[in-house]
Amino acid sequence: MNKESRKFKKSIYMPLARIGKSFASPKRLEILDLLMLGPTTVEDIAKGTEMSVANTSQHLQTLLESRLVEFEKKGIYSYYKLADQAVADIFLSLQILGEKLNTEIQSLIKEVHSQNEAIEKIKMDQLIERIKNEHVTLIDVMPKKYYELQHIPGSSSIPLDELEKNLPTLPLDKEVVAYCRGRYCLLSVQAVKILKSHGYKALLLEESASDWNSKTDEE
Repeated sequence: MNKESRKFKKSIYMPLARIGKSFASPKRLEILDLLMLGPTTVEDIAKGTEMSVANTSQHLQTLLESRLVEFEKKGIYSYYKLADQAVADIFLSLQILGEKLNTEIQSLIKEVHSQNEAIEKIKMDQLIERIKNEHVTLIDVMPKKYYELQHIPGSSSIPLDELEKNLPTLPLDKEVVAYCRGRYCLLSVQAVKILKSHGYKALLLEESASDWNSKTDEE
């Protein structure tokens, strides 16, 4: 291999390695997961990931340096977002790969599923069909600020901590489908348990608002 080819490859792999390094942090992965919903302030990212603003800023700086995120200043706040849809695609591929190859991840998911075997689940295609036929009531159980960033059209925002007081607003004669942020968000699982305990026909949507957008974009 000649020197020019070796120099070129080295120049390519160095920034690629920096991108890979950016993924090598549980908290940065959590930040990317949160940003899949849309532009978010440092303060809200810190709250959502249970970190200090200082630590959050450090992680965001690493993500900025690897070009995975970008930000825009609005007044006194900085809003961060994913730099490209490809970042979301890679993040989802990483989750799928981890679930396929890592036995620890497999065990954790299996444990959660075994604890919630009684919960009936629904796929996105099924949900779309039932929405068309007006057979379901769809609720988003994330905090309202995340609902405002991204949600499935036709859904109502009922955060988990407000669900019980809002039960009278939900019809007992329709299925109630709950969803939250993504593959590892368990808020909707808790919501379905609460709904079932009060006599509702409740189902869990296994996908998120991002999956809805991807699905409808394809059609």
